[in-house]
Amino acid sequence: MDKIACESFSASCPSRVLFEQIADKWSMMVLAVLDAGPVRFNAIKRHLEGITQKALTDCLRRLERNGLVERRVLPTSPVGVEYEITPLGRTLQPPFKALYGWTIEQMPEVEAAREAFDKRTGQSQAI
Repeated sequence: MDKIACESFSASCPSRVLFEQIADKWSMMVLAVLDAGPVRFNAIKRHLEGITQKALTDCLRRLERNGLVERRVLPTSPVGVEYEITPLGRTLQPPFKALYGWTIEQMPEVEAAREAFDKRTGQSQAI
């Protein structure tokens, strides 16, 4: 396969699709839930308030396809399924934890900016 030049966020760059698939809110949250070890589907769903079954299924499939999560069928009755971060997926933990830390640390400043924007523009809803 020819190496595609990935400059300037080119639409033909495969990293653009990967970035989109790992940087969405559900992927980051699923990987955070799986950080401690293997977790069953319904336990993941319980941890992520607001996620639908379809959104979680789609997210887990994307993560599995990209080699970041492993799906394991458990020989129980009824059959169970658990998910675990792969070694490749673990390499994302440090940058994701740094991003999460940044959001917690900067939240007061972000809230102040939002309030100033809303006051200035007369808006008070999420954009």
